[in-house]
Amino acid sequence: MDSSTEEKIYDAARRIFILKGMEGARMQEIADEAGMNKALLHYYFRSKENLFKAVFKDIFAKFFSRVKGTLNSDITAKEKLMVFIDNYIDLIAANPYVPQFIINEINRDPKVLKSMMLESGAEPQMILSMFLNEIQSNNASKIDPRHIVVSLLGMLIFPFAGRPLLQMIYFNDDAQAYNQFLMERKIIVKNMILKFIEG
Repeated sequence: MDSSTEEKIYDAARRIFILKGMEGARMQEIADEAGMNKALLHYYFRSKENLFKAVFKDIFAKFFSRVKGTLNSDITAKEKLMVFIDNYIDLIAANPYVPQFIINEINRDPKVLKSMMLESGAEPQMILSMFLNEIQSNNASKIDPRHIVVSLLGMLIFPFAGRPLLQMIYFNDDAQAYNQFLMERKIIVKNMILKFIEG
């Protein structure tokens, strides 16, 4: 498959998955959106699940390629965390089906999800070490850094995974107001994580 065909399929699949989710999307819809034959999608990906995983890996590969440069840079650990939070929220805002996919895969087969993330260039241990180094170097909070990582992921993912309910209950189903709320989360999450680290 040439790169232009692949990108065309990924773009179409992303749009349909955002609109319909993994369960609601149909290969025919994705083929129509991409302007190609459904048989071509099946030839390259065999199933909707395989296509979804390919799109997921593509999204995270691009995300981690951006983040990796930041994590390996000379800026402080706190600054790295701030950039990571910004990038993570932007990633999920642009791909709102990703949190639900992650939750489904965690319940279905976490080994598959771990494998997909590693293949995408994710290095969870690097992030954990970053928290640990920051805590030790500043003699700050002695909290186990795994608590900080899990808390960070919960604060970043749940507002997107729980959006249908939260938007309905707290925002009168106003999508624009909720989008604004999600962008405000960047500052809120940063402040909360800094309090965790600094104790």
